[in-house]
Amino acid sequence: MRILQVVFLGLALFVNGVAQAEEVNPYVLLEQVATKTFSRIKTEHKQIEANPELLRTVMEEELLPYVDYNFAALKVLGKHFRTVPKEKIPEFIKVFRSYLITTYALALSYYNGQEVVFQPSKDVEDDSTVTVRAVVKEPGRPDINIAFKLRKSNKTDEWKAYDMVAEGISLLSSKQSEFESILRQDGIQAVIDAMNSTINRPINLQQANKG
Repeated sequence: MRILQVVFLGLALFVNGVAQAEEVNPYVLLEQVATKTFSRIKTEHKQIEANPELLRTVMEEELLPYVDYNFAALKVLGKHFRTVPKEKIPEFIKVFRSYLITTYALALSYYNGQEVVFQPSKDVEDDSTVTVRAVVKEPGRPDINIAFKLRKSNKTDEWKAYDMVAEGISLLSSKQSEFESILRQDGIQAVIDAMNSTINRPINLQQANKG
């Protein structure tokens, strides 16, 4: 499995990891919602083959309600948050949300039934951040270790996912690195334009599976 596909596959798993802290342990929920998401993709496989754009719908309905894309977007901006025009921040976050939907859709076009084994749940009563570890297993290929990072809102007590690390590669760090030079040289509008370029391209299953 290509490492980029592993990163995105892992991301698609972890972004589901959201819960009211008093209701569901995030370790348990993470496994449950991952299973639900992949089951839906399997069930709707024929429809998705006929209309790959349905993957965006699946991602928006199953994943985006549970990812802290605001926090993730600001983490991607990093130090540039202090220097970019403040009036551009809401637009950046809005486009970043759609960019994540597209990223997940392209990533999960690769899904073909890989097994994901999650670590046992732990008590999170006094924690504000959690790292959930899992192993991606595929016959004939080496196991891939993944870590999912979640944080609990101090306002709502909701657990939301914001990053993951696959074989030492952080999704947020990789996006931060990808956009950093563009931000430095051309500004935030160039990053927004680059994300919109990706968003506006149709989902192509064959091309995505080669990427």
